[in-house]
Amino acid sequence: MRPILLGICAAFFFAFTFILNRAMELSGGSWIWSASLRYIFMVPFLILIVISRKNFLALLKIMKEKPLSWLCWSFVGFVLFYAPLCFAATFAPGWLIAGTWQITIISGSLLVPFFSKTIVTTNGPIQVRERLPIRGLFMSVIIVLGIVIIQLEQANHLSIQNVILGVLPVIIASFAYPLGNRKMMDLCGERLDTFQRVLGMTLASLPFWLLLSLYGLFTTGAPSRQQTFQSFIVAICSGVIATVLFFRATDLVKGNMQKLAAVEATQSMEVLFSVIGELVLLSAPLPSLLSWGGMFVIMVGMILHSYFSHKSEQSSTQEISA
Repeated sequence: MRPILLGICAAFFFAFTFILNRAMELSGGSWIWSASLRYIFMVPFLILIVISRKNFLALLKIMKEKPLSWLCWSFVGFVLFYAPLCFAATFAPGWLIAGTWQITIISGSLLVPFFSKTIVTTNGPIQVRERLPIRGLFMSVIIVLGIVIIQLEQANHLSIQNVILGVLPVIIASFAYPLGNRKMMDLCGERLDTFQRVLGMTLASLPFWLLLSLYGLFTTGAPSRQQTFQSFIVAICSGVIATVLFFRATDLVKGNMQKLAAVEATQSMEVLFSVIGELVLLSAPLPSLLSWGGMFVIMVGMILHSYFSHKSEQSSTQEISA
């Protein structure tokens, strides 16, 4: 239950991303700065946290062992995740991006067969490829169905170009984020805690963000004070607090793909939090009765997903004991 609660808390802080990114876009800010400033601002805060825990040197030592792997999977998990999300905010409102982002629930489940787990047998430990969590995937479809219901009325008012440019980048991000996160968990094992892993991935992705910032400086000019401040808020709420909470939740269920899928399913709450945030901060219209019905479907899907994942884990434990 604790990983689920941590995932929901992470979803609350992640919602700031969709709300503020759209606010920055509406005020004339470039998606380039929205993306790069978040991770640049994250660095000093994460360094202070890790140094205060006396784990900084240990992190650098482990990063030096496989620097190319750190660069590769940090690029996938952070750059290919966040840059497309910010780019999509140029063409679609926050509610659509937050809704489309929930496809990561299915994306995470579809990635399961690409990973393996260690099983101890009489002949010693062996690597066994994970199976596709069909039951959990079905529950994920229920969650996505609720999201589709929420978007149903408003999506009809968007042009084809806005749908493609606002949706396709988010789909790419939905696969990149869980893939990079899981690969880094495999790479780090038990040697790094959540704070170290987040800082390590942020540092490894920093060269890409600095290059993007340089490109933005020559193409769109320097960011405004308002965008800089809003990016700072996103960095704290989404980049530091939400990322650490989510990574901590995934660490607690590391090695169990069914529970991991359940934790990733909690991110569907971002839609609910985004709706509330847009109502309060952006004066968005109150959702219709149909939209509230979609939110209810999301909640039901989350409960069922968590329940059946836990039930499957209990069955697996009983089989092993037998």
